[in-house]
Amino acid sequence: MKAGAGCQRNYATQMDAARRGIVTPELKTVAEKEQRSVEEMLQLVSSGKVVIPANRLHTCLDPNGVGSMLRTKINVNLGVSRDCKDYDIEMQKVMSAVNMGGEAIMDLSSHGNTQPFRQKLCRECPAMIGTVPVYDAVIHYQKDLAEISAHDFIDVVRLHAQDGVDFVTLHCGITRKTIEQLKKYGRKMNLVSRGGSLIFAWMSMTGQENPFYEYFNEILDICREYDVTISLGDACRSGCLADGTDGCQLEELLRLGELTQRAWDKDVQVMVEGPGHLQMDQIAANMKLQQSICKGAPFYVLGPLVTDIAPGYDHITAAIGGAIAAMNGAAFLCYVTPAEHLALPNVEDVKTGIIASKIAAHAADIAKGVPGARDQDDRMAEARRKLDWETQFKEAMDPETAKAIRDSRAPEDDHSDTCSMCGKFCAVRSMNKALAGEYIDIL
Repeated sequence: MKAGAGCQRNYATQMDAARRGIVTPELKTVAEKEQRSVEEMLQLVSSGKVVIPANRLHTCLDPNGVGSMLRTKINVNLGVSRDCKDYDIEMQKVMSAVNMGGEAIMDLSSHGNTQPFRQKLCRECPAMIGTVPVYDAVIHYQKDLAEISAHDFIDVVRLHAQDGVDFVTLHCGITRKTIEQLKKYGRKMNLVSRGGSLIFAWMSMTGQENPFYEYFNEILDICREYDVTISLGDACRSGCLADGTDGCQLEELLRLGELTQRAWDKDVQVMVEGPGHLQMDQIAANMKLQQSICKGAPFYVLGPLVTDIAPGYDHITAAIGGAIAAMNGAAFLCYVTPAEHLALPNVEDVKTGIIASKIAAHAADIAKGVPGARDQDDRMAEARRKLDWETQFKEAMDPETAKAIRDSRAPEDDHSDTCSMCGKFCAVRSMNKALAGEYIDIL
């Protein structure tokens, strides 16, 4: 159970508490994890530059902060679909993700009875839990999209808040103006956001305004009541390099900046989602632009993927983009697996995607000078100099894989001070012996 669970709260949200100088148990935990003072964390949360997604009903949460000056966090997308219906397998993925250090689980289930799985996550999973309520609306009401009312969508936001989710992705920035923009100017890939496309379709069929934009104040009241962080979804994110940083994406970003301020005015925490596919030379500029327009609200990027032609290897294209993005201010990386663009990921895909994202996040944290970020690397360097294999495995991001590779390809003479890459030609071994004044045998 998280610190303070069950205690009487005298504040509405983490932002409200910080603005009133109240040190919540969650904020204290985050400050300790990030090697920051409580006073510094209070200022960051009160200004909106750090969010601590922590629904007051998610009592098993191990809280984490999300902000550009903190350790870069990883989100793992999971959930069942019509073609992959096994909730037990999804729970295996959840536990694997948590054990590997994923800080957030996003339940994107789009089939079956979704609520029990969502409630189970909020009862048992210590990671931050996120959802996209617009997906669930069709499933929850068992209605065709055009038959769902504006307030049906809002009611599903409340349902998810009551179930205990810590953050919700809401595509509030796409409006009827966007419809005319897309029809007039076009795009190579149109919209690739699943939630954004559903809202676009609903507006097209009903002739009504986006309910998440029109009734944003009502949504803020719900989020304030349960302390749910809003992740402002980027419905117009680029789905290919050709659409990167275009007018459609930028116009939506301007609206997200407006909505960020409206949320802050009600003490509701906000993250802002960013582009999906971008040329490498555009990533840094996108991060700086978002920081300016959204006044430093944490940026949550989906990749970005730096090329469109690597299906089966998009965990790599996303890691390249993610490292550049995080180094330039992104705070939260959504993992991408080898199955991206191809299929729902299996358990092994999830592991591969998490490791790729963690490498990107860690590399960026070192470049940004996040306190303590390089400590593990320095311990690894010391272990390698000493040819201390057990410590190398301990410090490895994926110890199990590192040990399995070495054990399966051990050197022929079973030298504990070498590996099969170099054998006795090992530079580290030779230097250790030379500096110690020892004879260096090679043959």
